[in-house]
Amino acid sequence: MKRRHIMPFGANLTDAGGVRFRLWAPGVAAIVLQLDEVQELPMVATDSGWFELTVPTANIGSRYSFRLPDGLLVPDPASRYNPEDIHGPSEVINPAAFEWSDGDWRGRPWEEAVIYELHVGSFTPAGSFYGVIERLDYLAELGVTALEIMPVSDFPGHRNWGYDGVLPFAPDAAYGRPEDFKRLVDAAHKRGLMVLLDVVYNHFGPEGNYLHAYAPDFFNPRHTTPWGAAINFDGENNRAVRDFFVHNVLYWLEEFHLDGLRLDAIHAICDDSSPDIIEEIAEAFMSVRGSDRHVHMVLENEHNQARYLGREDTDVIRHATAQWNDDIHHVFHVLATSESDGYYSDYAAEPTRLLGRCLTEGFAYQGEASAFAHGKLRGEPSGHLPPAAFINFLQNHDQIGNRAFGERLSHLASPVVMEAVTAILLLSPQPPLLFMGEEFATTQPFLFFCDFGPELAQAVTEGRRREFSRFARFSDPAARERIPDPNAEATFNACVLDWAAIDNAPHLAVLELHRALLSLRRQWITPRLAGMGNGDPKMNQLSMRALNLRWRLGDGSLLTLAANFGEDVVEMAPTVGSLIFATSNLDNVMTKAGQMPPWSVAWSLQSGDHS
Repeated sequence: MKRRHIMPFGANLTDAGGVRFRLWAPGVAAIVLQLDEVQELPMVATDSGWFELTVPTANIGSRYSFRLPDGLLVPDPASRYNPEDIHGPSEVINPAAFEWSDGDWRGRPWEEAVIYELHVGSFTPAGSFYGVIERLDYLAELGVTALEIMPVSDFPGHRNWGYDGVLPFAPDAAYGRPEDFKRLVDAAHKRGLMVLLDVVYNHFGPEGNYLHAYAPDFFNPRHTTPWGAAINFDGENNRAVRDFFVHNVLYWLEEFHLDGLRLDAIHAICDDSSPDIIEEIAEAFMSVRGSDRHVHMVLENEHNQARYLGREDTDVIRHATAQWNDDIHHVFHVLATSESDGYYSDYAAEPTRLLGRCLTEGFAYQGEASAFAHGKLRGEPSGHLPPAAFINFLQNHDQIGNRAFGERLSHLASPVVMEAVTAILLLSPQPPLLFMGEEFATTQPFLFFCDFGPELAQAVTEGRRREFSRFARFSDPAARERIPDPNAEATFNACVLDWAAIDNAPHLAVLELHRALLSLRRQWITPRLAGMGNGDPKMNQLSMRALNLRWRLGDGSLLTLAANFGEDVVEMAPTVGSLIFATSNLDNVMTKAGQMPPWSVAWSLQSGDHS
């Protein structure tokens, strides 16, 4: 089976032979195509700032760049592959050359989602798409049903989180060729694994973004962002810009047969138009979903805008499938560590109540004032939404990597605490997300790393250390100097997972806990999630550190959580129905008597029509 997405820009093979090159460059009067470093071919200017040229002698593997009137050579912004990194020439790719073997794959319903976030470069010592393939059987056995891959779009250098990409259509050559990424997707589908990809539509990285030189209309200076002028989704001459990103969505979903995308930080997208770009992207998802495929649009949105998560009366998704729920991470973190610095301060006063609200209503902040944001109101009501709309997690790349030393939660909290919060994460009705290595309590940190050129590298290192100067522990310049240099290769190497650890204590026990919990989820929870609506949730807070929650699942059964996050024994109502899971510090006698020792969790399920 062949797959190809037809784009109105970039380099496309023609049916008659040769290649059609097309570039939107409204800021210049002329463009010259440099082909294979020897031919200089003037392109034809058409309307609305477009330049195009069909070259009969160009073929698969041809290298090409665009020369601007001032002599600057730039890569194709819609390049499918840039083998010599972001400053080098682009390569003509034949998308139909790859033979897919997953013709029967239609994806998986979202209720089945158990997500595993990974960074291709540090997930395995190989640091490549092939390295991920070698671990797919392990992930399937673990109980994962979806990979979420941090951005792979071409970034500067050999090491980067991926959010500094500048060529959104080109998988980075450090990980392999485009067909290698397709092999990964194909292999994942053979094992029943969905593949989601992080994409960045709110900015381009600081190195290698040449669009300003020939397409200044790509940006709208009316909106300012941390990265400069915003991408032009709502200003004059924006149609080509919007098409660029809409086609990027379709490119990944169709040509790479991905099962979904996570849109990074949409709160940083500036767009006053209607429909806005998020709504237009949702239409693109619907066009693919209509072809009998499950494809999922996931958001990161600090503003807690429930409007993008709405469902129709028939549970048909209007826009996004789900959103990363940062609120629940922050509550978990405060409960597990007692930290209250920075944004954790908004959750420190009543973490147990806010955890219950997240588990039963989605967001903790649904329009309330945020003290951390100087009293600004944050969020929209979300209690009407189904649990499936909120992705829960204890860790992710941001929440670990934005710490000075990249400590994971298991480095900060005791095993007893970790067992309790992990049991809540993996058996709650919301889809859970694990960050690579979390499932075996890896000792490796996840630090911020990059590989910028010398002009930018020093500024990034100094800026990174300056960010932490407002924290008491880093008020001393000497303390800030100990923060790892993001550009140092050693910083990246420290993050590469050590897979030999999974066979040894204490990592094996943590891994077995995750496997057991995900097996219980697959047996007891997942089959009952479809059709549950918001679950008619009930919350009973028993003390400042203990609560009891209940949901009605899609088959009418009642799922109950009893949890004690305090240091004292708490009296609770005896378990009703079948006990699904209890933490290792609970025995059947205590559970039946309704006594919960410190940091204990019990899940039970009552079948039938009970009120």
